[in-house]
Amino acid sequence: MTFKKTLLAAAAGGLLAATPIASTGHADSGIQLGQLACDVEGGIGFIFGSSKDLACTFTPANDSYPVEVYTGTIDKYGIDIGVTGDAVILWTVVAAEEEKYAPRALAGTYSGATASAAFAVGLGANVLVGGSSEAFALQPLSVSGASGVNVAVGFAQIKLY
Repeated sequence: MTFKKTLLAAAAGGLLAATPIASTGHADSGIQLGQLACDVEGGIGFIFGSSKDLACTFTPANDSYPVEVYTGTIDKYGIDIGVTGDAVILWTVVAAEEEKYAPRALAGTYSGATASAAFAVGLGANVLVGGSSEAFALQPLSVSGASGVNVAVGFAQIKLY
């Protein structure tokens, strides 16, 4: 089984359990490379999806690498109905091998299943695989500040630049 298929299987299990997956160093699902914190703009979810801008900061676990700033978008396809305020999503970034990481390597497209709900303060689960050579996975740690009334289930795609 390829790394991507293994991560997608782990993602599906984590999503179904609705429990955030935390990576600790050399866990079976990969090596923790650092954390990606993204500010997500608020907006309106339409029946078949939504698109929101992101501003992200990657803090590498290896302090010999600099902190990196990314911009991008998050697109959701499926059921996405309601209105949300600004939110912060925190992901652990993992890879099969530490050597896969190089500065700016997180730029690229990430895809995966998503589920979230907001009524006042919301929560959700998004495990996404992608980046350069599809070598990275974003495992959810937390969502904070997602306020409003919204339900979303389907497919998410993040593009980081």
